[in-house]
Amino acid sequence: MKTITRLIVVIAFIAAAVAAGYWWGSVEFETSTVEPQKFEASTHKPKILYYRNPMGHPDTSPVPKKDSMGMDYLPVYEGEESPSDNSVVKISTEKIQKLGVRTEIVALRELTRTVRAVATVQADERRLYTMAPKFEGWIQRLYVNTTGQAVKKGEALMDVYSPELITAQHEYLIARKGMQSVEGSGPEVRAGMLRLSENALQRLRNWDISDSDLQTLQEEGRIKRFITLRSPASGAVIEKSAIQGNRFTPGEVLYQITDLSKVWMLADVFEQDLGLVQRGQGVTITLDAYPEKVFNGKVTFIYPTVTPETRTAKIRIELPNAQGLLKPAMYGRVEFASSRSKNKVLAVPDSAVLDTGIRRLVLVDLGEGRFEPRPLKLGIRADGYAEVLGGLKAGETVVVSANFLIDAESNLKAALGGFGHHPGSTSGENGQTTSGASMTTLGAAPGPASHHGIGNITEMDWTHATVTIAHDAIASLNWLAMTMDFRVRDPALLRPLKPGQKVSFEIAEESAGEYVIVRIQPPNESPTASDQRGH
Repeated sequence: MKTITRLIVVIAFIAAAVAAGYWWGSVEFETSTVEPQKFEASTHKPKILYYRNPMGHPDTSPVPKKDSMGMDYLPVYEGEESPSDNSVVKISTEKIQKLGVRTEIVALRELTRTVRAVATVQADERRLYTMAPKFEGWIQRLYVNTTGQAVKKGEALMDVYSPELITAQHEYLIARKGMQSVEGSGPEVRAGMLRLSENALQRLRNWDISDSDLQTLQEEGRIKRFITLRSPASGAVIEKSAIQGNRFTPGEVLYQITDLSKVWMLADVFEQDLGLVQRGQGVTITLDAYPEKVFNGKVTFIYPTVTPETRTAKIRIELPNAQGLLKPAMYGRVEFASSRSKNKVLAVPDSAVLDTGIRRLVLVDLGEGRFEPRPLKLGIRADGYAEVLGGLKAGETVVVSANFLIDAESNLKAALGGFGHHPGSTSGENGQTTSGASMTTLGAAPGPASHHGIGNITEMDWTHATVTIAHDAIASLNWLAMTMDFRVRDPALLRPLKPGQKVSFEIAEESAGEYVIVRIQPPNESPTASDQRGH
């Protein structure tokens, strides 16, 4: 009996111990399960949006993958970057310091540009004179016998013999004697003889016989065998074909005389600078022959044609030459001080502009090592600055030095390639986005995505197949409304268009960050009709 009792007590004790152990184990288990949950909640990572290329290329993936070199794509977490960060270049502070990045605030400036050109001295075409007798004769004597000799108006050039001059003198003297013989006759007879006398004198005047020689003929009343021909103007003899004893014919040029008291300078100005030159504008001129002197002149004429070989136009400048220092065919350097407008304009330094050939961009400093490539439209360049017509606003900060180093450091072209693209998607026609997988069909490679836009043509360049369009916002690229230059893939598309016309167009990315127009037509025209007309 005692043995049974002891056995029951032992069993009860064991049961109590098992129950106590179970309770203690359950409490420990609950504690161990709660604590890890709290830890996991405190270390929870944000949601992964997508995976980006480890080399900075614009392609992304919604799932983990490897690139062609076997490197894992890097995850991009929610809140780590905004949808527009595809176009933002990020550089560490240490890299920025090493690159020596300098920035400048975009502000309003008054741009004054100095246009420089080479020029040559030319004689004033309005001050050129020739001695070309209107009658036949022989040169009896030369008074001016050398080229370059200075002459004054009315100065004797040569004595000539001409039977026609002798005949005209004889007719005048006969008419003069006739007037004396009819002094007692009626008025009609005297008037007739007077007309004969005046006609004889007028014939000599028509042959450019000077008034002083005619007066001598009237006073002396005798025929002169040799008549003196005189200079028609003051100047220098620049050409002489007259030789003593030679016979000449009517209209033959014996002397060329030019007045060099005022001269022209013809400057060759490049066509891109023509808009800065205007009539009445003052210029300064220097010549190698007189390095210590500065000559001042004025623009009097802009020639209407451009030389195709040099792409320059002639600008005529007039200036006084009282001392005769300026000689025809001399070379000089001309400076046109030009201010397009007295009003200040928005401007950025020339060093801030990255020119891709099709587009011009600047790097906008967003702070914290973030730089955004921004397309912009430029106007004139002057004083090391470029006028901004669109793409920036006053107060923004742009990179003015080391921007090309930033390009090399951060693979800027890759950033431009993703400019305006949303992660994990590509843009289709009419601004719609489609996943990368849906753009690929079995057995065919995906073509470049196109983006639809509407705008107005402001300028057209048929030679280079480019067009400037003031377009509305393009949602598929996250582009705001702006004015941009585009190259047209098929120049024939521009034939039916004209500046000021509203158009609907599609652009496709031809290279990293560079878009070309693949289709353009008026908004109310079907694409089929446009394609047929364009081709």
